[in-house]
Amino acid sequence: MTYVISGIQQVGIGIPNVEEAWRWYRTRLGMDIPIFREAAEAPLMTPYTGGKVQSRDAVLAINLRGGGGFEIWQYTSRKTVFPKAEPQLGDTGIYAAVLKAEDVQSAHRFLSSHGCSVLCNPMPHPAGKEVFYLRDPWGNIFQVAACDEWFVKKGFPNGGTAGALIGVSDMESALKLYRDCLEFDVVSFDETGVFPDWSALPGGNERFRRICLRRSRPPAGPFAPIFGSCAIELVQALDRKPARIFQNRFWGDAGFIHLCFDVQGMDALEEKLKSAGFPFTIDSKTPFDMGEAAGRFTYIEDADGTLIEFVETWKLPVMKKWGWYMNLSKRPMGKPLPKFILKALGLGRVRD
Repeated sequence: MTYVISGIQQVGIGIPNVEEAWRWYRTRLGMDIPIFREAAEAPLMTPYTGGKVQSRDAVLAINLRGGGGFEIWQYTSRKTVFPKAEPQLGDTGIYAAVLKAEDVQSAHRFLSSHGCSVLCNPMPHPAGKEVFYLRDPWGNIFQVAACDEWFVKKGFPNGGTAGALIGVSDMESALKLYRDCLEFDVVSFDETGVFPDWSALPGGNERFRRICLRRSRPPAGPFAPIFGSCAIELVQALDRKPARIFQNRFWGDAGFIHLCFDVQGMDALEEKLKSAGFPFTIDSKTPFDMGEAAGRFTYIEDADGTLIEFVETWKLPVMKKWGWYMNLSKRPMGKPLPKFILKALGLGRVRD
């Protein structure tokens, strides 16, 4: 059996008010096309929600310029809990999501002019591209990085999710998952020191080992033309013992709750991960159905307990208004959907 990891489908973001947050992400970051919207209970996630079934309201939205989306997630059965102290760079978990930008300078001007908390001016990144950082109104940090891959040429100066900065306690243990299992097998750089591009981040003036990983395989799968390529940057703090970003909090609380990959061949992926010591901790087994989208989802934990999600999509809403849904359950492994179908998702855009 084989499997395909198509790319980053979305990053999950725990938020206290989904309507307020989604409007901010639409108007500032172009996440204006909903793939699904549903309020329901999350019975399968009880290992990460205090052993109790919790209710939530969530929307998965994308930026059609390209990249993965945001799953914007709000508890409705309890109050969203924020970390007691501001996470520091190198704390274990998803510290920042990476957004792609066609012109980093233009993206910086746009976000600055729209009242965003931009943390620094564009500056060189060790991978040889320009980056800057911003903080959303709920404290989540995003890296905006130069990219030349675009699904749609016009629109916001930035696209969607193209990676993440993930804090790890031991680099070699982390590589067993991200490099050896998830196929981020190309090392863009492996450097140790104090880095100028992190000077504006909380804790960023300390020493770190950082490794940026990319995939040698070109993107494949139904949504690969939108997702494009992606990278994972692993961050290990060397001057202190890192805290865990989600210590004593639930999945779904404030912050980046998971990084999700779109896959085909879930059973084969399960075998690979289990043999490497990363068994599924959550498995919907039977198809999940969110009314507008359906498939199978699973979760694993990395060596530090950071949650990684996998979704095998079987039903996709293309034009919900006219009842057009794509059945992907028998689509050939690795075959992308036609671009005209993917572009039709834009007909569902929410305009402000």
